[in-house]
Amino acid sequence: CKSQTDLWNDQFDNLEKHTQWGIDVLEKYIKFVKERTEIELSYAKQLRNLSKKYQPKKNSKEEEEYRYTSTKAFLATLNEMNDYAGQHEVISENMTSLITGELTRYVQELKQERKSHFHDGRKAQQHIETCWKQLEASKRRFERDCKEADRAQQYFEKMDADINVTKADVEKARQQAQLRHQMAEDSKAEYCSTLQKFNSEQHDHYYTHIPNIFQKIQEMEERRIVRIGESMKTFADVDRQVIPIIGKCLDEITKAAESIDHKNDSQMVIEAFKSGFEPPGDVDFEDFTQPMKRTVSESSLSNSRGDGKSEPKFGGKSKGKLWPFIKKNKVLTSGPEDFSNLPPEQRRKKLQQKVDELNKDIQKEMDQKDALTKMKDVYIKNPQMGDPASVDHRLAELGQNIEKLRLEVQKFEGWLAEVEGRLPMRTEQARRQSGLYEAQNTSAVNSCAQDRESPDGSYTEEQSQETEMKVPATDFDDEFDDEEPLPTIGTCKALYTFEGQNEGTISVAEGEMLYVIEEDKGDGWTRIRRNEDEEGYVPTSYVEVYLDKNAKGAMTYI
Repeated sequence: CKSQTDLWNDQFDNLEKHTQWGIDVLEKYIKFVKERTEIELSYAKQLRNLSKKYQPKKNSKEEEEYRYTSTKAFLATLNEMNDYAGQHEVISENMTSLITGELTRYVQELKQERKSHFHDGRKAQQHIETCWKQLEASKRRFERDCKEADRAQQYFEKMDADINVTKADVEKARQQAQLRHQMAEDSKAEYCSTLQKFNSEQHDHYYTHIPNIFQKIQEMEERRIVRIGESMKTFADVDRQVIPIIGKCLDEITKAAESIDHKNDSQMVIEAFKSGFEPPGDVDFEDFTQPMKRTVSESSLSNSRGDGKSEPKFGGKSKGKLWPFIKKNKVLTSGPEDFSNLPPEQRRKKLQQKVDELNKDIQKEMDQKDALTKMKDVYIKNPQMGDPASVDHRLAELGQNIEKLRLEVQKFEGWLAEVEGRLPMRTEQARRQSGLYEAQNTSAVNSCAQDRESPDGSYTEEQSQETEMKVPATDFDDEFDDEEPLPTIGTCKALYTFEGQNEGTISVAEGEMLYVIEEDKGDGWTRIRRNEDEEGYVPTSYVEVYLDKNAKGAMTYI
């Protein structure tokens, strides 16, 4: 093979360097693929963490927000991104097993094979060098013997020509010359034999042994080149195999985006926040041109319920002031048990939600009771497994819990039926039990108030003079029936900064001085005012209150 005979014996060092370079290239590629797999794993982990970070928390308000089509689409996107991350993990796993692992084993085999080939090459080199040294030694010996034979012949001829030399000396010189000549002949024969052998060995070395070794090295190197090419192809195929699945993930994200229905989301918002109240009526005109009417108007500040002449003002201006305040009242975290502080529609939803939660709790308790009952039956049949009496106490507790929960369900279902109009309005005693006392002691008042009850229990609809006379004024009603802004009953200092983000609250800065217009009524909130246009609730624990001495008188006046 010409490609091998073109490389002479002295190219072993260059071949050794080149094959080592080839192994280095292979190891460099293995390192490259390994780092790629680490990047894929890291990317997949970051994608999973990102998807997890934005997943809604279970049993939280955030989870309720995912009922809209837009948020459902976002949730689907998060889930698909999780699957998308899984495909990058598949890329990492396949590259590790099909490329990194395989090439690492191949490199070890390649190093052993390369070592073996160059060992054979070094051995062949040493052998030819030994043959060459033998040839040189035989050549020098032949040369030396020839010179010795020439000197012996010359000495014999010189002795034979000298008449003064005895015959015995001449004979001795002749024998010495013959001996040297014979030694030269033997050295010549040995040199010819050694030369012939060396030429044969040299021919085999350069035309057989070395080409064979070079052929093996060439095949080894070509296999390495083919193997790295196949690995690069596998590198691309591993990526290509997951493209269809990644495409499906992206298709699902597109499908989720196309499923967003803005009309449906808007309707859900309407259903979620509709109050059931009718918008307030027109504000009546108050004529202040007549002194008498002005006097009546001013006097209605203190006896708006007792004086029938104040009816127009109560029905007009009060409605205008109370309607926006419905939002403010939502900030109160603790309300009546029957949610009577909420608008009718919101109240119905809350009551239904409470009934559903109680029914779930009952089901859980019943499941536990059934399990314990089965356990007790097992103990009765197999006393060695346990004492049947050991579960009696727990069964009794579960029975009591179930009974309590059923009573609660009946109570809330009664309130729910009342809201939905299936039962008449509750009596005054029932309202007292719910934690919200409303002085409505006639069926007529109950009937007309059903559709006019505001979130806090007061009225927003215009009432007749007769009704006003029958309903006594209470402190709770006074809170919402005033025509003018509530007067300040003291001041307060903000102990901490409070970010009022909910409707009805107000933001305050630490150290800020403000006016108190309503004390904490046991719900943990104090109503304050900054100026004529800014007022709201702050947590009582966030402020230090300084009430005026005449605060009670001011409240009585209002």
